[in-house]
Amino acid sequence: MSGKERAEMSDNGSRLPELYDVTIVGGGPAGMYAAFYGGMRDMKMKLIEAKSALGGFLHMYPEKMVWDVGGLPPIRCDLLMSWLEQQARTFEPTVVLGQEIRGLIREEDGTFVLVSADGKGHRTKTVIIAAGRGITQIEKLNIQGAERYEVANLHYTIQDLNSFRGKKVLVSGGGNSAVDWAIDLAAVASSVIVVHRREEFSALEKRVSDMQLVAETRTPYAIDCLHGDGNAIRRVTIVHSHTGEKEDIDIDAVLVNHGYNSDYSTFEQWGLEIGERGPVVDERLETSIPGIFAAGDCIVYGTKVRLIAGAFNDAVLAVNGAKLHIEPEAHKMAFVSSHNDLFRDRNRAFLTPGRHFGARLPDGAR
Repeated sequence: MSGKERAEMSDNGSRLPELYDVTIVGGGPAGMYAAFYGGMRDMKMKLIEAKSALGGFLHMYPEKMVWDVGGLPPIRCDLLMSWLEQQARTFEPTVVLGQEIRGLIREEDGTFVLVSADGKGHRTKTVIIAAGRGITQIEKLNIQGAERYEVANLHYTIQDLNSFRGKKVLVSGGGNSAVDWAIDLAAVASSVIVVHRREEFSALEKRVSDMQLVAETRTPYAIDCLHGDGNAIRRVTIVHSHTGEKEDIDIDAVLVNHGYNSDYSTFEQWGLEIGERGPVVDERLETSIPGIFAAGDCIVYGTKVRLIAGAFNDAVLAVNGAKLHIEPEAHKMAFVSSHNDLFRDRNRAFLTPGRHFGARLPDGAR
């Protein structure tokens, strides 16, 4: 953990935690980039993540290839997380892992105290909510008895692509994740069948075209019944969404990607206005409580881009909003890195002969 906790004294002599300019709730792409960009704005930053590691929702598919981050070739998700974390720690923000933020206290001086589930307090002038999809619950297959197959070959994500090598795999779903997984699986599986309950896929058009070249598709069909041998699925019955026609498919593994249910009730309890997918924000990404901003997948606004690249942009807007909330006369945005004095010494170090420039591979990455 970077950063040091400095204690201050309250009026009654009790010790208070250090006061930060910005405290970010959530350690996914938006939260990590906000920690970096806040350093560019010379702000004292704290990043709090409920899980034991940074990365947020990206941990759901560590071996997945990510194609749409600007300036990067196709990159494995675990490597992307490693590089994002290295960038986030550039200006040595305080990083707190394993603390789920529950409560919010507004002090008389306008600052906030964020309270974790285990009662720890975090003092801050502003807050950036970067909670991604909130507290998520996977949308599981709604078929009686399906849960017993989860120990063997009914999957809701992929941690090890090689475990599907040489197998017949059925993928259920029509969004970006389902389509991407079907493409990746086709490289190792003996066959891939994609079942989707609608005629059209909701994924990016190019990825759908790529999938149709390497996988068989059945639309509009849905899984109707699982036939197992002990705790493993051996055959799947699918049903046509309009005609009711059924078909049996022998299978070695089933991957279901029907999305997630998100819970933002914690932020609603703070008194924030909650919209379709999370906190309602204005053009500066400020919520209904002044001084509290939001970024990433937890928000929706008119020109919202639901990509990792969009999360980066949200982070910039939220940090700039927080900076102006604290210092109304400050510049509206940070100087670009090529002209930012904060990078002067770092640039000289990178230009030193023999100095390696680049991020380290995460442990175990190929």
